[in-house]
Amino acid sequence: MNIPVISCFPGRSIIQAAINLPLIPYLRNLALIVALFVCVDGLQARPAAVMEIAPGIFLWPGHQEEFSSHNQGHIANIGFIVGSERVAVIDTGSSYQEGLALRKAIRETTQLPIEFVIITHMHPDHSLGAAAFKQDKPAYIGHAQLSDALARRQSVYLKRMHEILGAVAEGTEMVFPTQTVAVDRSLTLDLGARMLHLHAYPTAHTNNDLSVYDQKTGTLWLSDLLFIERTPVVDGSLLGWLKVIDEISRQPCIAMVSVETGGSGQCGEVRRIVPGHGPVTTQWQKALADQRRYLAFVAAGIRKVISKGGSISQAVENVGWEERENWLLFDEFHGRNVTAGFAELEWE
Repeated sequence: MNIPVISCFPGRSIIQAAINLPLIPYLRNLALIVALFVCVDGLQARPAAVMEIAPGIFLWPGHQEEFSSHNQGHIANIGFIVGSERVAVIDTGSSYQEGLALRKAIRETTQLPIEFVIITHMHPDHSLGAAAFKQDKPAYIGHAQLSDALARRQSVYLKRMHEILGAVAEGTEMVFPTQTVAVDRSLTLDLGARMLHLHAYPTAHTNNDLSVYDQKTGTLWLSDLLFIERTPVVDGSLLGWLKVIDEISRQPCIAMVSVETGGSGQCGEVRRIVPGHGPVTTQWQKALADQRRYLAFVAAGIRKVISKGGSISQAVENVGWEERENWLLFDEFHGRNVTAGFAELEWE
C-alpha cells in the first residue's frame, strides 16, 4: 500500500491532514504520529542553499516571488562573509527560522565567531531573522535611520509575518542596531585579512539604505538599492534613488569613504554586485542603467500627468506600463511606485 506523503504548510491543521488520509483507522493513527514528528521537525531551521559567489562570500539567493507560506518568506538575497578571524552576516531573512537556517549554514562552513550582523535596511525580508544570532552576541550594524524606521513598523511587520508564515514565524522579533553609520559616512570592519566598507546613503529605496563593499574580492553588496529582473520598489524617494544610482554608477567605490573624516579614501574596483533581489552580476553598470531607466520613465510620466492637471489615479492607469514586460511582479508593485512618486513630485 502506498501511503500519501503529508506536507506541513503554515496555518494548515496537521491533524486534519492525517484524518483525511484514505487509510484504515490504525494506519491513520500511525500516519498522524508520523505527521506530528515530521511537522515539528519542519519548523526547525531548514538548510540554507548557500553558494560561494567569490572566495569567502556566501549567498543564499531569494525567490523572485512575493511573501507566501510556499516560499516561507525567503525572497531576499541574504548571506555572510568569512574572514580569517571572524564572520559578518549580511541580512537575516524574514523570520527567526530563516535566520537560524542561515546561521546553520555558517556553522557548516566555519566555526569562526559571528561578530557582525549587518542589516542593510528596514524591510522585513532582510531584517526579521536577526534574533537568530543573539546567541553569538554580535554587533548589529545599520543605517543611522534604521532604528526609527524599524520602531515605526514593528507591530505591522511582525503581525504580517505571522499572518503569512503561520508557525514558521514563531520566535520572530525585531532586533535594533547597536552600532550605526551616519548618512554619507562609512564604517570599516576588519574580519581578519579582509576589510569590509559599509556606506550609508541618503533617502533612496528607503531612508535607511546601507551597502557593503568587500575590498578583497571587489564585491559590492548593494541589497535593495539594486533590483535585477524584479520590479524595484520605491519606499523612500523616487528622485533620491535616481540620484544615488547616478552616484554609484560614477563612483561605485563610494563605500570606501572614511567614517572618521568623511574624506574620500582609495577607490576599489567593483568586480560584481549583489542586488537585494535577483542574480549576482558582473554587468552591474547595465543592471543599474536598467533600473534607472524604469525609475526615470516613471518620474517623467508622472510629471507629464501633473503638468496637465491629472490625478494620481490617472497616473497609475497611464504611466510606465510600457515597462511591464521588462520586470517580474510588475502588477504587484508598479502602481504603488507611481502613487509614491506622484505624492513626491506634485510639490516639487
